[in-house]
Amino acid sequence: MSDGAVFAKKPELALAQHKFAALNGTSEQRSAALQKLVEGIKEDKMIGFYNRLVSENVLQKDATLERELEEASSKDLAELDKNIEVAKEEHGDLEQNESSIHRAVFFAQIGDEEKAQAAYEEVLQRSTTTLNQKLDIVFGKLRLALFYTNSKTIQAEIEKAHELIDKGGDWDRRNRLKAIECIWSCSQRQFKKASDLFIECLSTYSSPELMPLSEFVCHGALACAVVMPRADMKKKVIDAPEVVEVSFNVPSVDKILRSLYDCRYADFFSALASVETEHLCVSRYLYEHRRYYTREMRIRGYAQLLESYLSLTTKSMAESFGVTQEFIDKDLSRFISAGRLHCVIDKVGGIVETNRPDTKNAQYQKTIKQGDMLLNRIQKLSGIISI
Repeated sequence: MSDGAVFAKKPELALAQHKFAALNGTSEQRSAALQKLVEGIKEDKMIGFYNRLVSENVLQKDATLERELEEASSKDLAELDKNIEVAKEEHGDLEQNESSIHRAVFFAQIGDEEKAQAAYEEVLQRSTTTLNQKLDIVFGKLRLALFYTNSKTIQAEIEKAHELIDKGGDWDRRNRLKAIECIWSCSQRQFKKASDLFIECLSTYSSPELMPLSEFVCHGALACAVVMPRADMKKKVIDAPEVVEVSFNVPSVDKILRSLYDCRYADFFSALASVETEHLCVSRYLYEHRRYYTREMRIRGYAQLLESYLSLTTKSMAESFGVTQEFIDKDLSRFISAGRLHCVIDKVGGIVETNRPDTKNAQYQKTIKQGDMLLNRIQKLSGIISI
């Protein structure tokens, strides 16, 4: 790069996902994930990551593979050290910083987290480091923290990245940061923030090093499904060219969006089950929120159906969602008692009656209350002025 910046694409975040799938996926998913892990470790000479996986009992110890990784990584490190010496003797500060960043990226690549963070930080503190170099160092540290799911470091590096971008970061780096924040917000259950960021950077997504477009659409679209108004979801997500382009790669996500919008509730429940199995249970960003997500989506489906009626039978509702009356009765009761659904169940008559809150009356009461407060203040002010 002309500005001496080094765009860190290591470590491969896909390997962190494969590790997660190897621990939490189905037997079929585990087998495929373990194979991809070993392939990725060999390709990037990840001796540090390999040793960590062995210590965590994810992989079995292989002395031959360990020796090969040690030799290959030591050879590459020696070459990088030589490049740094050449840069010091023959080139300026820009090239020296660039060579040092390449060395830090290599430590990240092989899975030596401590040495990578230390190497990044050393270059970051240099007075000769340019703004773009600082930004890409922060992105490198952020990528490393994402790989190992270090929450405190991730948040700190996101804040640093914002500070640097505000000082003059280019469009590409701004967009990359939005994509990272979108995925991290999903992992923190901040689905509203994630959906806003998803819409902002979807049409200009250029971060395949974070995840492929289809996976990014999967995470972003699922965030939108749980918080975005129905009309906006059709316009901004379902019909978005980027979503349509990859919908065949994530059919269950496409199905849950369209079935919810089209009020096909049996298909919606079926798609929700598929989304849980195929995506929520194997995504390291969404796994912890799988129960919360499926619960919120059920509430959204029930609320959308009930919005169209003053009352309907539990039999009719069960048929609409493709489940039994007993399931509907139990599920609705739980959400009604928690104040999440505005309706009551007539158990004898087998009827669900809606009792939506009167928003207009609430607004009227709020206006009256604010008016009284304003009049009281005016009276106190007039008293002070007359004195």
